[in-house]
Amino acid sequence: MHPSALRTPALVLCLALAAAPLAADEAKKPGGAELEDQLVVKQHSARIGGETLRYTTTTGTLVMKDEDGTAKATVFFMAYTKDGVRDPASRPVTFSFNGGPGSSSVWLHLGLLGPKRVDLGEEGFAPPPPYRLVPNEHSLLDLTDLVFIDPVMTGYSRPAPEQDKAQFHGLDEDVRSVGEFIRLWTTRNERWASPKFLIGESYGTTRAAGLAGWLQQRHGFYLNGAMLISSILDFQTARFDVGNDLPYVLFLPTYAATAWYHGKLEPELQRRDLRGLLDEVEAFALGDYADALLQGDRLSPLERGRTAAKLAHYTGLSVDFVERARLRPRIFHFTKELRRDQAITIGRLDSRYAGRDRDAVGDTYEFDPSYAAVQGAYTATLNDYVRRELGFESDLPYEILTGRVHPWSYDSYENRYVNVAETLRGAMTRNPALKVFVANGYYDLATPYFATEHTFAHLGLPPELRGNVSMSWYEAGHMMYVRVASLAKLRADLAAFLESSVP
Repeated sequence: MHPSALRTPALVLCLALAAAPLAADEAKKPGGAELEDQLVVKQHSARIGGETLRYTTTTGTLVMKDEDGTAKATVFFMAYTKDGVRDPASRPVTFSFNGGPGSSSVWLHLGLLGPKRVDLGEEGFAPPPPYRLVPNEHSLLDLTDLVFIDPVMTGYSRPAPEQDKAQFHGLDEDVRSVGEFIRLWTTRNERWASPKFLIGESYGTTRAAGLAGWLQQRHGFYLNGAMLISSILDFQTARFDVGNDLPYVLFLPTYAATAWYHGKLEPELQRRDLRGLLDEVEAFALGDYADALLQGDRLSPLERGRTAAKLAHYTGLSVDFVERARLRPRIFHFTKELRRDQAITIGRLDSRYAGRDRDAVGDTYEFDPSYAAVQGAYTATLNDYVRRELGFESDLPYEILTGRVHPWSYDSYENRYVNVAETLRGAMTRNPALKVFVANGYYDLATPYFATEHTFAHLGLPPELRGNVSMSWYEAGHMMYVRVASLAKLRADLAAFLESSVP
């Protein structure tokens, strides 16, 4: 998490990188030369679903302009379109992006959707470098064309010369700029008649919900579906602020799953299957635990002791630690405390991962072991792939996950929590054909599954539209697709969703 996430509503994928100086070709062109689109088109083939699929990649930048022709930004994208399609109206197109804010589209691209994926082994624990891409038999390219978008200042996307980057870096600003790119790509590629989908991960789900409303109201651009991977729509569910007890309730099942995975529960619970354990913990979280937190200092010493003992029972933490935390263990306390006796910290993005800090005495980790495990592999393979196989050349740094988008503006949500769930509800009621699929990782401490369930349970959809939302769960973390078994299950779930969402 970026440090600012502790002070602002921002929920970021993980540790953002420090701002880097501009590369030479990022500066204004000599003599004020006009920016131009830079596109590379290549043909490829892949084996997906047991069949050979031929496809075209279009890689490069589109110049985004105001209606008066003023260049605002160059937006980098990678598009995959199936060859030989006679009627584009019969072929879905899916626009994909990750989150951050500050993340490029690399994770969904090379982890889940594209015809190549990063080889992280069966469980997602990366081998030593050098890293490699392997054919992705679980790609969705056989079912939908794919357009991977890097928002401004991520990937190779940059503001135009003399344009203020702040105009792109905020919740509303980001939705408008990404939405305009989607409209422009759709128009130029003659895909307005095609079934259209969004897929976002983490803050990308915040963006997707915002886009579902903005595209619809601004351009009459109606979607068939939105796929939300590790969703965060209501930021109140994830902010450990004084006076906001909701996250303690909603993170508890993921604490329990994590303790179970690391063997830190009592033998009786360790023998349970994960789903059965979580059913029990969820009932406690919504029942006695929520009641105890609501009572505050009115809670009797006897009930406080009972609640502390139960919390320790389900989290693997000591009763003493839980009592000192006033029954409210925060996420970074938990990641440091669970295996403190072994001087081991656990991951936030995926709590299956473990790492070591300089010492075991702090109340938060130096780094997220689960991000460190994947950062190098995705960075190296993307930089190699985009130049050597897709044929796009640039001397700019490809910003995988950057802090250069900060500060991020939430002006329209000043003095309140960001909650784009209401935007999604409005889009679904105006477009009753819009369907939503949500993927959750049991070991995700960034966007816990129980928090997502809470958000959708409070969406406020009319009864006849509640069936438009479907969910699935996976025994992995925030990027559940790094585990091959979860990748295969997610592919099957997404395929079924796409089929159900196209008339």
